[in-house]
Amino acid sequence: MSRVKLTETFVSIQGEADAVGWPTLFIRLTGCPLRCVYCDTQYSFYGGEWKTVEELLDAARGSGVRHVCVTGGEPLAQKSCLPLLTALCDAGFSVSLETSGAMDIAPVDPRVSRVVDIKTPGSGEVERNRLGNLDLLRRHDQVKIVVCSRADYEWARDLLRGRGILPCQVLVSPSWGQVEPRDLAEWILADRLDVRLQIQLHKILWGNEPGR
Repeated sequence: MSRVKLTETFVSIQGEADAVGWPTLFIRLTGCPLRCVYCDTQYSFYGGEWKTVEELLDAARGSGVRHVCVTGGEPLAQKSCLPLLTALCDAGFSVSLETSGAMDIAPVDPRVSRVVDIKTPGSGEVERNRLGNLDLLRRHDQVKIVVCSRADYEWARDLLRGRGILPCQVLVSPSWGQVEPRDLAEWILADRLDVRLQIQLHKILWGNEPGR
């Protein structure tokens, strides 16, 4: 039976991406090969406990919500993340996956909404970008870019303009405590950049409180 190493499950308000605002069950898997400077879930890098896919399905059924987000860490670093995603879809849940953009997203069940990061230079992990993932995106996927500075914004702007129009939404966020949301909004407007400004709703509500 497939099993994954789990850091935590909890129900909260989805603070990011296209499902923002929905009550959501978060399934946070353990482990990540990246070390982004702004990471707020470093506690998920190590430890955790083994859970079977069926146990997590039971947790989803008992959560009382229909949206499920599988996150990390980097969930795709565990091979059994793939059967977990498929099982959640088969059970009728609306499933999203938050992934760093450093792993191949091709094997992910096509019913899953894949939220794929592009790492900027300010993240400290720009070399880990797997830009080939951008060619695999579908309409219900999303691209997420966290900018740590004006230089990061310009890097992201130039990358997006060089790629042309993507088939899905591109969400650009200010790194919490590093870029003022208003400044980022002004940059986007000045450039008429065809992206969606995203501010992390869960941090507005609860700050950096773990498990929220």
